[in-house]
Amino acid sequence: MSDQINDKLRDSRDESPRYEREEEKMSVGRYIATRIPTLKPPMHKVANPFKLIALLNFQQWMFFLVGFLGWSWDAFDFFTVSLTVEELAKQFGKANSQITWGITLVLMFRSVGSVIFGIAADRYGRKWPFVVNNILFIILELGTGFCQTYKQFLACRALFGIAMGGLYGNAAATALEDCPEAARGIISGMLQQGYAFGYLLAAAFARGLVNTTSHGWRPLYWFGACPPVLIIIFRLCLPETASYRERDAVRKANGSVTNTFLSEGRVALKKHWLLLIYLVLLMAGFNFMSHGSQDLYPTMIQNQYGFSPNAVTVTQVVANLGAMTGGTVIGYSSQIFGRRFSIIFISIIGGALIYPYTFVGSKKIMAAAFFEQFCVQGAWGVIPIHLMELSPGSFRTFVVGTSYQLGNLVSSASSTIESTIGERFPLPPLGKTKRYNYGKVICIFMGCVFIYVIILALIGPEKLGHRFGVAHDNDLADAVGKNTVSAVVHRREAMGHDDVENGSSDGDEKGGVRREAMA
Repeated sequence: MSDQINDKLRDSRDESPRYEREEEKMSVGRYIATRIPTLKPPMHKVANPFKLIALLNFQQWMFFLVGFLGWSWDAFDFFTVSLTVEELAKQFGKANSQITWGITLVLMFRSVGSVIFGIAADRYGRKWPFVVNNILFIILELGTGFCQTYKQFLACRALFGIAMGGLYGNAAATALEDCPEAARGIISGMLQQGYAFGYLLAAAFARGLVNTTSHGWRPLYWFGACPPVLIIIFRLCLPETASYRERDAVRKANGSVTNTFLSEGRVALKKHWLLLIYLVLLMAGFNFMSHGSQDLYPTMIQNQYGFSPNAVTVTQVVANLGAMTGGTVIGYSSQIFGRRFSIIFISIIGGALIYPYTFVGSKKIMAAAFFEQFCVQGAWGVIPIHLMELSPGSFRTFVVGTSYQLGNLVSSASSTIESTIGERFPLPPLGKTKRYNYGKVICIFMGCVFIYVIILALIGPEKLGHRFGVAHDNDLADAVGKNTVSAVVHRREAMGHDDVENGSSDGDEKGGVRREAMA
């Protein structure tokens, strides 16, 4: 059975649309009846991860790298405020809670950015919206570093949220659209952990730049504006993805590119509105999972268990190393066991680890932090490619980015909810410091979140191995007609353009490796 599934994924270019059309026509009752049977792992052959990575050609690696760097620096810029709350509060004469409004505004305005830049990237290509995103990063990080008033600070962070919201979908599309099918899982996991990598960079540079000069906290923001210059140059040296170029060719062949794009939008909205709602609900659960397990955690171990600031930092670093490891491992595993099964399995393990994660009072909690974030971010490692495979082909950037950011918006109050409830469970004070049982609240909160994510993953769809080329895009065929799509595909093949599904041909040797990995 495993070989048959892989043969279909590899060879049936004309059959894939037929299977998807059958799924679209499936009744609600029939769909519900298939949720548990389809959860059975396909058990694809365990490919050597190094062979999978070797499937990417040079251009595909560059696409991954620029997407990873953009996503990492997105995280760096976001965490600059988290790491300088006390310094900003002193600078502007405000309470810490007022400064954290800068974080809240970023989360609120991210959805605006995901809509604007997502539509722009799907209409005009991945390249220039990505460049504009990073130009805004430069301007707004510099602007934050030169803020003199609290209102200026809030304005800069609100605008920064718009820029930040536009990057995730574009980074995912750039890194994964042209990725060889067999390598999608591991590359997805590696891409997602750019966020944890960005946090580690922010923590390291904050230690070296904050309060080490007469300018206090400002050098961290000035420095944050510099690397995007290099990322912009890097992206300008690369072309559009092959997947977008192929889609753009179909739009041009159909006449008006804009009218075709609008037609694709009408088809996607009519056919997939329920899927879009599901993806937002799914991403709300995932963002509750990450924010609920991370945002209040440093406060918990410092306030409840008396960790020193250095011990808190070390614990956070260990947790993020676990996150980076888990994202890559589970992303890779999802190619073998399926996306939904991998999410559900690692969520169950994560749920079992909640108790030691929140109730171990010694420094041994670092081990629990490593493995809990291994599970949390392990589930997240599946998300970029899972969203890409489920999204309508013409609106991948918009759907991936907007579902992620709307989920982020819904979950943005996680730490506020946990801290407010936690204050109802006071502990004996340590000197003059009031203490609260945050661990109990995080434990209960995360238990509910894991159950929610498991249920959503169970009832949701999955399109493991879905082909990204226009030849397999039913929506595009409905919008422009099968003949137009076929004519463009045949013309591009005749001209020797790279195959979107497998990247450029690198000779028989790499083709043999690809076939072996997929077998």
